[in-house]
Amino acid sequence: MKSKAGPSVLTDRFMRGWALPQPLEEGDKEERGRVLVIGGAPEMPGAAVLAATAALRAGAGKLRIATCRSIAPFVAIALPEARVFAMPETRRGGIALSGSADLAKQAGQVNAVLIGPGLVDKTAVDKLMRKLIPLLKDSLVVLDAAALSFLRQEPESLRGLGGRVILTPHAGEMADLLRVDKEEIARARSAFAKEAAELFRAVVVLKGAETHIATPEGAVYLNRSGNVGLATSGSGDTLAGIIAGLAARGAEPAQASAWATYLHGRAGDRLAKKIGRLGFLARELLAEIPILMSGLDPGRK
Repeated sequence: MKSKAGPSVLTDRFMRGWALPQPLEEGDKEERGRVLVIGGAPEMPGAAVLAATAALRAGAGKLRIATCRSIAPFVAIALPEARVFAMPETRRGGIALSGSADLAKQAGQVNAVLIGPGLVDKTAVDKLMRKLIPLLKDSLVVLDAAALSFLRQEPESLRGLGGRVILTPHAGEMADLLRVDKEEIARARSAFAKEAAELFRAVVVLKGAETHIATPEGAVYLNRSGNVGLATSGSGDTLAGIIAGLAARGAEPAQASAWATYLHGRAGDRLAKKIGRLGFLARELLAEIPILMSGLDPGRK
């Protein structure tokens, strides 16, 4: 599935040729993998809920959420399928640095860790990431939203994770990470995605109307599914959760990223036909994911 020639365009046929890992019919929830979502804040508890629900919709078997102490009970009620951990909280509504050891312990017990959805205290996030990242040795790590910003100052901090990292920036976040203008990113999205993947030693999902997924080895995948309706609050949280869920099931970083991006776009296309191109909600994407995965499973054809 790797090519250094040009981007591989994601299509139904392409995805059927790159089948996702499947659990045994007699397998239990442990076999389907475990996800930890680190996110949420008093003003954005829903981001963690969206991302975590998406991980389950992508087929993960067990779910944990680590969030700010003040909102943990509400997150637990909103998502009864999850085990929710109440973390120490900063005055600005972030997860405090004192929780890093506990987070690292939780991360060591899961297959995929998603960090970022709904985290809002930038100073607290940067401190937490610097402390936490060196401790994440055994899980695949997905960094989204505010969890990306510390890389601007410490671009080599992910190299000890052996390439088992996925970054999900939009064009503005990518411009900040690479210290270039956003307009430059728009003119050469594939090239900048490749540059970032090599720099950070991670799979990079550069989100946009066309999403470019680049690997540290130089492969690039291009997703054209989706529509303008996906440019809405919570859409990115949903995508990040799907990535984490697929990774927990055993998909390698590039495969989890490509599949999640394609499923996310196709879900938007289905909703555009049902509801209209504008006005569908990020949470409505979630129910579309299982049926889309089933339809692309070559074993069901």
